[in-house]
Parts: sequence; structure tokens; C-alpha cells
Amino acid sequence: MSSVRKVRKAVFPVAGLGTRFLPATKAVPKEMLTVVDKPVIQYVVDEALDAGIEHLIFVTGRSKAVIEDYFDIQVELEQTLRQRNKTAELSLLESILPVAGSTSFTRQQEPLGLGHAVWCARELVGDEPFALLLPDMIMKSDKGCMKGMVELHSESGANIIAVEECAPDQAHKYGIVGVGEAIGEGFRITRMVEKPAPGTAPSNFFINGRYILQPEIFPILATQERGAGNEIQLTDAMVKLSGTQPFAAYHFRGETYDCGAKDGFILANVAFALERADIRPVVEEPLRKIVSRFK
Repeated sequence: MSSVRKVRKAVFPVAGLGTRFLPATKAVPKEMLTVVDKPVIQYVVDEALDAGIEHLIFVTGRSKAVIEDYFDIQVELEQTLRQRNKTAELSLLESILPVAGSTSFTRQQEPLGLGHAVWCARELVGDEPFALLLPDMIMKSDKGCMKGMVELHSESGANIIAVEECAPDQAHKYGIVGVGEAIGEGFRITRMVEKPAPGTAPSNFFINGRYILQPEIFPILATQERGAGNEIQLTDAMVKLSGTQPFAAYHFRGETYDCGAKDGFILANVAFALERADIRPVVEEPLRKIVSRFK
């Protein structure tokens, strides 16, 4: 569709407290916890950049200034590396530094839910479609999840939600979508249900933390009543928007690690470590021995 506007901006809601990782997150934002040798947020940003995103918008909270510092130059560190002729380390730092002027930060003063965090980015997003990436979720696949979503958006012009399949008896734990006709690498969404009662889910396709939304979501969020958990729920607003705009699902076929949970965080470290040629030879056999102790 030639009239479909390009997705240039991405929103990252990083204001969460990370209570599941206390006491570590008392001093370190959960988004800055490392998977092997990169912060969780770096993996998510890399996915967005790989999809062609040009502007990164972080919705932060108190004690999250270290995220802003991370995406900036650290003069003293770089001077020291130059003095010590650490060229590889300098090149690494340069490779992760965003283009000047391509990052923005805004505050979510109160923890009022994901929908409220998205609404806090309205002035920075403006009147154009935008990507939304939940920073706890690290995706691993040959083609990036957001890249596939951008392609589907370009093809369909619809709002896009990434989905994966779960066991049917686990559907009550997630936001679930109804399945319509096939389109590209996904399908039209017929329904959206947040944590359906057991046995009532319209499918076993669950929302996995990646979205492309039209700016018309913002006025809906501005007046959205609080829902589950006494928070402003994004799903409730998307259901309202679906009354006037189409939604499509991108069927993500890869691995997702929920690094907001301890088990997902540990599994992500293991998976990404074993993929590294410099690490796998020294950790694979010790890992096997550790696992064998508990059989």
C-alpha cells in the first residue's frame, strides 16, 4: 500500500520498578541487567534498529537515569581506552552509540500501567504510526520480530501485534487474539481478550510484547478508564481502536525470553552464551555437569 506511512519511531516503556529482581534492582534498573555482556535493553533496541527504526523514545521513571547515560558518550571511559590502545573496546562502544539526536526521554511520574506509559510518549511520537517494544522481552530468530512486523504493516496498513502460540490450557495467562483470514506472515485479528477464563479463549495465539500502533490510540488512552490492577490497560484501548481500524497479527516463529522473570532471564543468558563461539567451548560441558547433578 503506497499510502502507508513508514514506522520511524519506537517507544520503550522502561519505568517499571523490577521488584521481581530485588535486591539487585534497588540500585540497577532491570533493563540494565546483562544477558551475557549486553544489557537487556540493548537487545531490544538492536531489534528496533534492525527493523529500520530511526528514533528511540524511552518512557522512564525515577532512578532510571543510568539508561540515558548508557546511550550517551562516556568521555572518561573512552579517553582511558584510547590511552591503553583498547581499539576493539572503543569500536564496540561506537557501534552501540545511537546517532546524535535520535533518542528522546520522557517521564512516567506514576506507575499507572502500560497504557499510561504509552500515552506519556504522545508528544514525542506525534501524528504517525509507531512501534512499541516491551523491554523485558528478548526475541531470538533469523529475522527480527519487529522487522517482520514492519513488513506486514507496510503490506497491510493495519495496526500490528506480534503473537506466538502457547499450549491451549495456558491461554488464560495471556492476552489472546482471535484468528481471521491469512495475510502475509500472519492473519487478521478478529478479537482481543485479556486473560480469558479457562476454556473460553478464541485461540492459543498470545500477544508477546511487540506492537505497531496508529496515533489514534493516544486520544483513546487519554480517556481510558482504569482496568485490571487499577491500571490503564493498553489492551482495552486497542479493543476500542479495533472498532474503527483493522488489526493484524504477525506470527513470530522464534524464541522469546521474558527477562522480567527470573527463569526467562537465566534461560536467555544460557541461550545467548551457547550461541557465542568465544563462550560455548568453556561453558557447555560445565553446564551439562551442573544439570546432571539435579537429575
